[in-house]
Amino acid sequence: MSSLLQLPKNSERIKMEQDDSVYYLPDSDLDFSFTSTTTTTDRTLSARSSLARSSITLSFNESRLSTASTTTTPSTAVPNAHPRPHRRHDNPNWAAINAATTLSSDGALHLRHLKLVRLVGAGNLGRVFLCRLRDYDGADFALKVVDRDSLTSKKVSHVQTEAQIISALDHPFLPTLYAHLEVSHYTCLLMDYCPNGDLHSLLHKQPSNRLPVRAVRFFVAEVLLALEYLHALGIVYRDLKPENILIREDGHIMLSDFDLCFRSDVSPKLNRTTTTQIVKVGPTGRRWREERAAEFIAEPTAAFSKSCVGTHEYLAPELVGGYGHGNGVDWWAFGVLVFEMLYGTTPFKGGSKESTLRNIASARGVRFPAAAEGEREEAGMAEAKDLIEKLLVMDPRRRLGCERGATDIKRHPFFAGIKWPLIRTYRPPEVRGLAVKRSKLSKGVVGGGVSVSSPRRRRSFWKRVSRLMGIKGSKYSGLNPNHNYYSYEKQKKINKRT
Repeated sequence: MSSLLQLPKNSERIKMEQDDSVYYLPDSDLDFSFTSTTTTTDRTLSARSSLARSSITLSFNESRLSTASTTTTPSTAVPNAHPRPHRRHDNPNWAAINAATTLSSDGALHLRHLKLVRLVGAGNLGRVFLCRLRDYDGADFALKVVDRDSLTSKKVSHVQTEAQIISALDHPFLPTLYAHLEVSHYTCLLMDYCPNGDLHSLLHKQPSNRLPVRAVRFFVAEVLLALEYLHALGIVYRDLKPENILIREDGHIMLSDFDLCFRSDVSPKLNRTTTTQIVKVGPTGRRWREERAAEFIAEPTAAFSKSCVGTHEYLAPELVGGYGHGNGVDWWAFGVLVFEMLYGTTPFKGGSKESTLRNIASARGVRFPAAAEGEREEAGMAEAKDLIEKLLVMDPRRRLGCERGATDIKRHPFFAGIKWPLIRTYRPPEVRGLAVKRSKLSKGVVGGGVSVSSPRRRRSFWKRVSRLMGIKGSKYSGLNPNHNYYSYEKQKKINKRT
């Protein structure tokens, strides 16, 4: 495994091919070890040491990661726990785990309950396997296995950081940690499996490695919400790139790889605003509407680090210069991501890694590829260019998002029409190479003015709800989905004579 762990994941753009081999954990031997390999194509699983079957158990992840022992002491299981509210009712993985623990003699999930189907990826920290529970094929998991003995102390700390961060996440576009195992010199994380691969692979299936504007808007809007959530926790991601954006079975995204993150303090703010506008002018006078909204802002503006980490094509200028960096590196990388998805390449890419870094350090503005002769610019491309220009600003103090985070970016015209609280119900775009399992909740797509459902149907639905709940005329009846999750709207109509 040593050669696989030395792959330069953060300095080179790497895509691992899937292996069709099947790896099983035999009932007679539950050792969880791997043979050393000399090439990236030889991926084998074998037993080297002997560990008692009763000593290896997987502990359920709770809201925070409990301190794990590196010995073979059994972990404490928490049966029938649902620590992820947003995935509680529609997640088959919890049902699978509950079924396995119910049938277990001690009510705990053991290593013997798992079977490894195939290797799906490897990087500089470990390998990721497609994993299922024995006698229950209705749910797929991703099992990340890290051999701590083959890592430096610095990389071991990255593994610990990733485990701690994933254990605290509760967001539809971020992974759920179902179990965490520390046994012998291995760390194993049981997480969500995304059968549609990553965004990097999807881009390479498209003509000219680029997606249409509507598809870009859908994917980057979900990435934006994931970054917003991380920043609200004081977490700076620092590894945004298409390879780390996985695509779930339903076509929605999931960020992965949190080993380069760092934490900082964050001071949440609630800004209240009031606007008044004319909504009707008739023979009896003007009708006014007063709208009151509350914006929740939680951005780690005080974050600071001098570590130089990340993928070179996505590094921000302040990170390349070694001056120290903060939350702004994520918003720079977000701009590079939008650019690559639209144009099939990164904006400052050179002939070598060194030339790319020089281009980033000396950039005074982003240049867009010229359109082909006779080619008509796609609708929404002008707004996308404006967004990219505001994100790829050399000075992080002037960069969009650095002061107020995703709140300002959501307001950009590129995202006009998106109803952020309802984005999980949006139907993913139809693009080449993306097989999507349709959800009953999917009602519409992002972009092009397509709504989630018809306004008449929505009004009828909310009228029925209001009648049943007895809240007709309530001050909360004017909820505005165009604001963020923490906003509300109070409408007051005042008749005035002209």
